Amino acid sequence: MISVEEALEKILSNCSVLEPEDELILDALGRVMAEDVRSTIDIPPLDNSAMDGYAVQAQGTEGARPSSPIILRVIGEVAAGYIAKEEVGPGTAIRIMTGAPIPKGADAVVQFEDTDEEKRKTAKKPIKEIGIMRQAVKGQNIRLAGEDISSGSLVLQAGAVIRPQEIGVLASLGREVVSVIRRPVVAILATGDELVDIKESLPPGKIYNSNTYSIAAQVLRYGGVPKILGIARDNIEALQDKIKQARDADMLITSAGVSVGEYDVVKDVLAQLGEVTFWTVRMKPGKPLAFGVLKLGKRKVPHLGLPGNPVSSMIAFEQFARPAILKMLGRKDYTKPVIVAKSESRIVNNDNRRIFARVIVTKRDDRYFAKLVGPQGSGILTSMSLANGLMIVPENKPAIEAGEEVQVQMLDWNQDL
Repeated sequence: MISVEEALEKILSNCSVLEPEDELILDALGRVMAEDVRSTIDIPPLDNSAMDGYAVQAQGTEGARPSSPIILRVIGEVAAGYIAKEEVGPGTAIRIMTGAPIPKGADAVVQFEDTDEEKRKTAKKPIKEIGIMRQAVKGQNIRLAGEDISSGSLVLQAGAVIRPQEIGVLASLGREVVSVIRRPVVAILATGDELVDIKESLPPGKIYNSNTYSIAAQVLRYGGVPKILGIARDNIEALQDKIKQARDADMLITSAGVSVGEYDVVKDVLAQLGEVTFWTVRMKPGKPLAFGVLKLGKRKVPHLGLPGNPVSSMIAFEQFARPAILKMLGRKDYTKPVIVAKSESRIVNNDNRRIFARVIVTKRDDRYFAKLVGPQGSGILTSMSLANGLMIVPENKPAIEAGEEVQVQMLDWNQDL
C-alpha cells in the first residue's frame, strides 16, 4: 500500500501534455495556449482621446480659468472611428469623442467639464466658439498609439490559461482562431453484474449505474471529454471487450472491480492487457485503487481503476484523475484550494490511512469552521452532495478533536465564503 503522494507521482509520470489544435477563440475559454501570440498591429492604432471634450493646442490655453476662459473657435467635430479633416491650429479647437483619433495639430484634450459648453448649449445654437476654463498640458487626456500593445510585441505566452480577458485581447488583435492544447478524451467504464443503466427499469437486487455519470461530470468539470463505454459484467471476456473500445482514448477510468473479492477482475484484466503499477493507496475512502498502462493496439493508454463505492470513486477521482487530466491539458497547477479551519467534529483514525472526511465549511468572524455532513460511509453519495470540502486527517494522527485546527481541501466555494 503506497501513499497518496507516491500514487499521484506514478500516475502523473505516465501522463503527458497533449498535442495542440486550433480552436475558435470562444471555444478556447479555459484552455491552455499552445503558441506565443505576437501583435502585428499597434493598439490603439492611432493617438486617440481618452475623454469627450475638445482637441486643442495646449500652449493656446495658457492662463485659462473659470473667471477668465480662453475662447477658441470650433472648426469641426470627430467621433470614434473617423478621422478629422480639419487641422487644429492656434486659436482653434475640434470637438472630439472618446476613442476618436487626435486631429493633426492638437496635443491635448480638454474635457467637457472644463469648458463652458453646457452654458452655450442653453442658447440652442450651433457651438462655433468654446470657452476653455482650465489650462491644458501637452498630452492631457491622450492615449498614445501602441500604448496598450505595440506591433511586434509578445502579447500572450504559450502555457497561459485562456480567460475571458485573454479572449478579449485575442479579439483586439483580430484573431479568430488560436492554438490550444487538445482536451483529453477519457473513456469511462463501470463494472459489475449488479448495475443497471439509468434508462432501464430497476429489477430486484440491482442498482443504477451512478458512478459513470458522476465520473463523466467530473471529467467535464475539469476540461476533459467523457466517452461513456457503458457497463461491463463481472467476467474477464466482457471486460476485455469493453476495455478495447478505449483504444482511441487518452485515459481509461473504470469503477469497481479493484478490490480483493472473487468477482473483482479489473486488475486481473489490466495485468493481461498491460501492467499494474499499484492497486492500493493509504487513504480512506479510496484504498482499493488500481493504476497501470494498457497496450491497446499501437497505443498505450493510462488506466485508473477507481473503487466501486460512489463516494470512494469521487474522492479518488479528485485526488488522482483530476490532476492527470489537468496535466494532459497543459496546466501547471494541479492543486485544489486548501484552507485552515477549526473542526467542529471529532474524527477517529484507527488504521493509519489518510482520511478525506466530507464536511461543510462555513465562515464566521473571518474564521473557517468545518463540520461533518453526517455519516461517512463510502456508499452514502448524498454526503458528497452536502459537502463543500474534504477535511484531511493525516495518516499518523489518531484523531482530530473538536476545536482543533485542520486542513480542508475545498471542493467548491460559495458566496458565503
